[in-house]
Amino acid sequence: MSEWVVLSIAMAAACAVVLAITVINQRRVADDDDPSETPDVIEYMTMMIGVVYAIVLGLAIAGVWEARGAAEDSVRHEAQALHEVSARAEVYPAEARARIRDSVDAYVSHVVNTEWRHMVEKGELTAEGTRLLEQMRRDVTDYVPKNDHEGQAYQPLVDQVAAVDDARGARQQGAEATMPGVVWFGLVTGAVVTVGLIFTLQIRRTFRELLLAGLFSALIAFLLFLIWDFDAPFGRGLSATPGPFTELFPHVLG
Repeated sequence: MSEWVVLSIAMAAACAVVLAITVINQRRVADDDDPSETPDVIEYMTMMIGVVYAIVLGLAIAGVWEARGAAEDSVRHEAQALHEVSARAEVYPAEARARIRDSVDAYVSHVVNTEWRHMVEKGELTAEGTRLLEQMRRDVTDYVPKNDHEGQAYQPLVDQVAAVDDARGARQQGAEATMPGVVWFGLVTGAVVTVGLIFTLQIRRTFRELLLAGLFSALIAFLLFLIWDFDAPFGRGLSATPGPFTELFPHVLG
């Protein structure tokens, strides 16, 4: 059973229970009942729905903001680990050092010039980027240290390549949307219900009331747009950028 079917059944069951209880209570009301003595619950329900929806919006914004921060951290860690690989290769002979640094530069160039755009458009990494990473790993691991000094640098280099691989995997996860469809359904439905409840309060056409209603609706729309924008950490206006790569490898990008 899909999550949408479960959600539909749960919502229908909740509505059915409330409506059934209300109908049963109305049938049991005596003829001498005075409804004016019963407190009006419309304003209370409106307030509670607004509070609940505000909590949901806050949690959604916090979630997408945290995902965006994690995406930026993965980019920074990947670029820093690549920089460490290039720097720590200094202790190796010129031929091995040049081979490792060429592999690093080729990987960085591909990520910034090709893979980043593909990641934004498709939400996934490229096979060529994976191949270049494996080539860099082989260039690092295939070299046999010739003395103790090179041997001491060998394991840290291998660890930094593993850090690049781990950060690359985190970047791939960040390329996907953070909010599932069922959450978006709840956010949009909650926005419609919350804004629609304005009309249950007998709003009039005075300037003050129309201004407040317009500002409230605009605020809901802005918060939903903010969530939508942050939902793609690499793909929209306030997105993470390949800045760490360009800062640490300016020679690769001209």
